[in-house]
Amino acid sequence: MKHQCIADDVKIGENVYLGEFINLYGCSIGAGSRIGPFVEIQCGAEVGRNCKISSHSFLCEGVTVADDVFIGHGVIFINDKHPRATNASGATQSKIDWVVVPTIVKKGASIGSGAIIMCGITIGERATVGAGSIVLTDVAADSTVVGNPSHILRTHHEHA
Repeated sequence: MKHQCIADDVKIGENVYLGEFINLYGCSIGAGSRIGPFVEIQCGAEVGRNCKISSHSFLCEGVTVADDVFIGHGVIFINDKHPRATNASGATQSKIDWVVVPTIVKKGASIGSGAIIMCGITIGERATVGAGSIVLTDVAADSTVVGNPSHILRTHHEHA
């Protein structure tokens, strides 16, 4: 028996594999994608076709993942640059107290295990984010970034 929490408003394409102990609500997952165990994908997040989202990853509201993207184990996306538990008056924050800052991961990108991705950035096509990297700025297409904060290790070029 699979222990899954999948809201009625989730859109799931054909031939999608869903692991155990997942939380999906208000998101969309493209055909052929694989969602590993202990993954949470929040309302408004989008996962393209033929993606692999590895175990223990968190995709929050505002994250858009294009087709053919690999996300390693324990990758965390952030959607708020100034998180707070309460608003200025001391009341618990609600939806009206903050703004979702979107993040885009373009086609064919690969994000290594344990990476943390700050909001408001774009990870370019076929880019690679090294394991454990903390990504605070855009990552150019066909490049590899590593470290904390991440920096360019190398740039790839397509082979004919």
